[in-house]
Amino acid sequence: MKNLKSVSVQVIDSDIALLLPNGVYEIKQMEPKSSRLRRIVFFCVALALFGIVGFGYFCPDKVCALSNKEASISLEDSLGKPLSQSNSKIGLSYDEMLNDDFSFDMDSHDVMVFLHMQKTGGTSFGKHLVHDLDLKRPCTCPLSRKRCYCFRPHSNQSWLFSRYTTGWKCGLHADWTELTSCVDEKLDELEGSVVKRRYFYITLLREPVARYLSEFRHVQRGATWKGSRHHCRGRPATEDEVPPCYVGQDWEGVALDEFIDCDSNLAINRQTRMLADLELVGCYDKRYMSKADRERTMLISAKKNLESMAFFGLTEYQKMSQYIFEETFNLRFAVPFEQNNATVSSSTMPTLTATQAAKIAALNNLDIELYKFAKELLFKRFDKLRARDGDFDKRYRHLGELTVKSGVTEFDWDRSFMSVQSSHRWSKFCLN
Repeated sequence: MKNLKSVSVQVIDSDIALLLPNGVYEIKQMEPKSSRLRRIVFFCVALALFGIVGFGYFCPDKVCALSNKEASISLEDSLGKPLSQSNSKIGLSYDEMLNDDFSFDMDSHDVMVFLHMQKTGGTSFGKHLVHDLDLKRPCTCPLSRKRCYCFRPHSNQSWLFSRYTTGWKCGLHADWTELTSCVDEKLDELEGSVVKRRYFYITLLREPVARYLSEFRHVQRGATWKGSRHHCRGRPATEDEVPPCYVGQDWEGVALDEFIDCDSNLAINRQTRMLADLELVGCYDKRYMSKADRERTMLISAKKNLESMAFFGLTEYQKMSQYIFEETFNLRFAVPFEQNNATVSSSTMPTLTATQAAKIAALNNLDIELYKFAKELLFKRFDKLRARDGDFDKRYRHLGELTVKSGVTEFDWDRSFMSVQSSHRWSKFCLN
């Protein structure tokens, strides 16, 4: 008789044949599909729960609570990309403006927005914008008011959003967070219509220690900037979030050590804070994330926004800043910018003790890093513009000297505002 393989069979509707080592074929019943599905679902749920717990454990503080928009700030390799790629809120970037076919269109809906940070020389620069630009339709500055009308050539709409044109419509010394959420609405209100505009943000920065000392001297003289709203996510900062450093109307006569020792002093890293998107760090709520994460995020955001701005200048490089502005916007100033290095802060620096100097530098570490970045970027832009300017040497030597003028504002700021003090003292005050 032939050898036959022994076969054990269990017959059901869904069978699978398994080959056993001894050559015996055995057919066994599979598990019901519902049982398999339950085990798969259980495994997936367990894996998801483990992932959530692990992610929450290893993700510091509240960084993981950021929205997609907020989390994107950690992608440092996106710095400097054109705004159309980075989804920023501030319109055309500097890179986009360097295209051959770009021009700032006064006849259309282009608007410059001046982000004016305290004690960076913004007062002088703001006056240059309304008084000294060579325009087809110059700004008019009536003696009866401290603001000017800077209208487009063929309409009574403003092309400039600044202290000297629209006033502090978004709050006293409004920062990046306030301006980007406010400008469009305020211009619609002023002009009585909803218009799609292109915005070009501009600003000035200053060496951080000098700026900090200049603000100290200004506060010591009685300045407070109480009108600043510090508006973020639809509400102003609370007193608990930004406790006052003094009791009473102002901080006049404050000593430098007292000024330094106030932890809530907004003079600390002011430039970084004013250029960063504060929504990324929970606005002024310092419990939102750790101090290290907050500072890192603010610095990255400030660098990104600065690099994307249509223009920024540095107080310490007036001539270079003027040239970059003129070449970027294809506009000309009728006067050369003055470099004034004899400031109130410069006279204060030699009086600092080593301890005071170290404390000020440590407090303003973010601004120092931001300024280093800004200086490198300014020189890079300057070199790029110079390389493509075939008439650079002549242009640079004669900045502010116009052979043919379209017309400049006839209003004389000096005569109006310097009747009590000399021109030299006023220019030092504006710079500081």
